[in-house]
Amino acid sequence: MNAENAHPDTGLLAPEPSDVPDAVVDVSALEVAVLDSAAAEAPSDDDDAADDAADADATAADGDDEGAAAASAPADAAPATGTMSAERLAAKALEQRLLGGERKLRRREVAAGAGLSLLSARKLWRALGFPNLGDEDVAFTERDQAALSTVVDLVRTGKLTEEAAISVTRAIGQMTDRMVVWQIEALVEDMVHQQGVTDAVARKRLVGELPSLVDALEEMLVYSWRRQLNAGVQRLAVRAEAGLASSEEGREGDEDDAPLPLARAVGFADLVSYTSLSRRMNEKTLAQLVQRFENKCAEIISVGGGRLVKTVGDEVLYIAETPGAGAEISLALAQAFNEDEILPQARVAMVWGRILSRLGDIYGPTVNLAARLTALADPGTVLVDSMTAAALEHDERFVLLPRDAENVRGFGEIHPVELQRGSGKGLVLD
Repeated sequence: MNAENAHPDTGLLAPEPSDVPDAVVDVSALEVAVLDSAAAEAPSDDDDAADDAADADATAADGDDEGAAAASAPADAAPATGTMSAERLAAKALEQRLLGGERKLRRREVAAGAGLSLLSARKLWRALGFPNLGDEDVAFTERDQAALSTVVDLVRTGKLTEEAAISVTRAIGQMTDRMVVWQIEALVEDMVHQQGVTDAVARKRLVGELPSLVDALEEMLVYSWRRQLNAGVQRLAVRAEAGLASSEEGREGDEDDAPLPLARAVGFADLVSYTSLSRRMNEKTLAQLVQRFENKCAEIISVGGGRLVKTVGDEVLYIAETPGAGAEISLALAQAFNEDEILPQARVAMVWGRILSRLGDIYGPTVNLAARLTALADPGTVLVDSMTAAALEHDERFVLLPRDAENVRGFGEIHPVELQRGSGKGLVLD
């Protein structure tokens, strides 16, 4: 074991402390906790009756014919003593498939099987976003133990430090959590639209639909991860030095972002009048507008060779590896929303500079300046700063129109430049 990879007292490979108090962790969104009782033992008569009555009432209230029939069925139609409802049986079967078997292990057993203290195991579970469970909760499978051992072996063999292992694990937990929520919402929305059922009914039916989708979704996840990792390797190995070299043009070396490692074009696109529009829309219309906005942005940024960093309501943050690529994406975004018959126009800004990339997000003065410029842009236009304009001035694809100087909080006086289309067709979308 590499001593540098684990703190002797508190690291992942530390021995089991004599007394580690449990911390209370609020994980209200953990849906699988609902199934703990089903995995550990069959429910009681009262539990089944209450569950079935609630199921029937909820379905009947949603207007579903089958639910209404179930609600009016005689009491002796309820599941027999010691049996589970069809919904719970389906959920338990799906759980066993997803978890790799029935829950048979307690947390100390899993930690011991991986050669870890409970404190160390909990560090990794919390990084993945799991709740804090009690010593007597039978909540784990052998696959949980194998996954824990995989991460620990990376630290033991010196391939990752403890800090890197925790960070990588947290990235997996946060990204997959968001991905699962997104996928479930997309499937529920599709069922509501295609089957004409309510949201509540769709969510219950989805449990029965998921088994036929699991393998395909898993295959696409691994495929996409490998493709994205390869793209990241290409950025590291092929284009990093070229990007840094081009970022030096027109710079004195004393800029606020000079110490930061990555040169990127950073852009924001912000929908105009989104707040007032959202107040006049019902839930379904607002969801459609947001989805249309995100889909259009993701498509344009992808075609332009950029990366969508994040979406926050009515705004997207994106990056590209060259000033030209960032400018093409920015112009395409502004044009797309100018021409869209449903979405409002967008304010767009882009700045070429250095950034720090951490936790899947980006930081630094370049990001802050791009955000400030977005607020200054007129609807349907793209603004860049003077340094970005200097990097683009010899590119015939773009026209640069200087605007009056502006005092910007945190930056003092800056000289915005409006970016317009020059020669060429710009990004071509299918």
